[in-house]
Amino acid sequence: MILIADSGSTKTDWCVVKQGEKLQRVVTKGMNPYFQSEEEIGNEIQTVLLPELKATTFDALYFYGAGCLPEKIPMMQNVLGKQLDVKTIEVNSDMLAAARGLSGKNPGIVCIMGTGSNSCFYDGEKITANVSPLGFILGDEGSGAVLGKLLVGDLLKNQLPAGLKEKFLQQFALTPALIIERVYRQPFPNRFLASLSPFLAQNLDEPAINTLVLNAFKAFLTRNVKQYDHQRFPVHFIGSIAYHYKEILEKAILECGMQLGKIRQSPMEGLAEFHQK
Repeated sequence: MILIADSGSTKTDWCVVKQGEKLQRVVTKGMNPYFQSEEEIGNEIQTVLLPELKATTFDALYFYGAGCLPEKIPMMQNVLGKQLDVKTIEVNSDMLAAARGLSGKNPGIVCIMGTGSNSCFYDGEKITANVSPLGFILGDEGSGAVLGKLLVGDLLKNQLPAGLKEKFLQQFALTPALIIERVYRQPFPNRFLASLSPFLAQNLDEPAINTLVLNAFKAFLTRNVKQYDHQRFPVHFIGSIAYHYKEILEKAILECGMQLGKIRQSPMEGLAEFHQK
């Protein structure tokens, strides 16, 4: 019996798998060792995950997560080993989860578009090239956090059609001052900004909103994907933003002259198959 975890900045999807059958799925908050302490991550496992898990021991745990850089992997292995009864623990980046979940053992360009964004070239076994995402302040083009940032910036600077600003502030019970507080003074501004991005999906019939999203996706493709061999290999996408804005993403891919591969909301189906093999 194995346990697989796919952790982004917002949520962690846990899946118990036995002989190819997915026995249980549990969702907890995102666990990012780059931003969170061992104590915070351990507390989330202890108070949210463990009470929900039906199984108590596992042969292996495969944890894939945002922020699981090489220097952070020992910390994640330590906290997971303390909280869970498991024989083998393997910690990898969320980028490798996307690659294995989408491309399996075939080469391709793999992209994540969720709260944050990232991309890589995967040769069928390992990641051989990665353009640094740089986070939502310097990069993360096309992500939920950046879409939220662009939306809020345009609304507060009166760059979008009249009425949208008032509609937005009323819908989310926000004021300009409260937005500044949440972005600059409270923790996890990326999560806050990403939580505002559904307003874009609700108003895609507004040409200015549609253009904002399309240009954000084209910026992601231009600044990231074009640095790989995009003319030879398909471009796969994973994440809530890629999934829910599928039609606009397909248009951006077409306008950038790229070959679209798979678009999925989660890599878990592919990961379960990959690890059972």
